Amino acid sequence: MGRIFTLDEARALMPQVKAVTEPVYTLAASLAEELTHAEEAQDERRAEELRDRLQTLVKSWQQSMQDLEADVKGLWLVDFDSGDGYWCWAYPEEALDHWHSYEGGFRSRVPADQRPGVQA
Repeated sequence: MGRIFTLDEARALMPQVKAVTEPVYTLAASLAEELTHAEEAQDERRAEELRDRLQTLVKSWQQSMQDLEADVKGLWLVDFDSGDGYWCWAYPEEALDHWHSYEGGFRSRVPADQRPGVQA
């Protein structure tokens, strides 16, 4: 089992999470656009190179999030274990303001202050 975070502890990491995520997201979007053009031009060599760069970039981002003890639950989606679920953030949200149960996942998230049974 990994680290359990209070909401304040998880929020304290958000400047780092956002500082890493925003430029990586921007670069990934640019590479994805280049990839689309390469595929449309049927330039398979260039497309493969871009796919490799994207994969390396995303893996690097994932490792950066894991280094902060966050759980990566999807592309640009980060969770912090609350002990009974997760504090949940997805780029480009401004703040860490959501929670969801272990079973419920992203689609069942609620505002952090509405976390069942516990005050945020």
